[in-house]
Amino acid sequence: QVQLVESGGGLVQPGGSLRLSCAALGNIASINDMGWYRQVPGKQRELVALITPSGRTKYADSVKGRFTISRDNFKKTSDLQMNSLKPEDTAVYYCNADQIRYYIKDDRMAMEYDSWGQGTQVTVSS
Repeated sequence: QVQLVESGGGLVQPGGSLRLSCAALGNIASINDMGWYRQVPGKQRELVALITPSGRTKYADSVKGRFTISRDNFKKTSDLQMNSLKPEDTAVYYCNADQIRYYIKDDRMAMEYDSWGQGTQVTVSS
């Protein structure tokens, strides 16, 4: 009933920038925290950045000062602006929403927990 869809990944040279976008699709009433995670083969998925509905943010130490997370509560989207990219930023990036409240039949509401997008590849290489 709800779906997270990422876009914006690709290949970029070191020092370059990319902007990732995440759209929550469905008849959504509200979303709690939204976050961006990344994963490289053989390693655990790690938190990159998190944003609350009120706009409070949290970043991994490795991206502080380079990445910026934002969200639009009306559009049900979140973006991750990535600047000064490094080869070690190469990973599959995933969008996450920890709680999504959405409408189902007869105006009743349901909750979906820990939703993930399909992931988008970011490769930083010269």
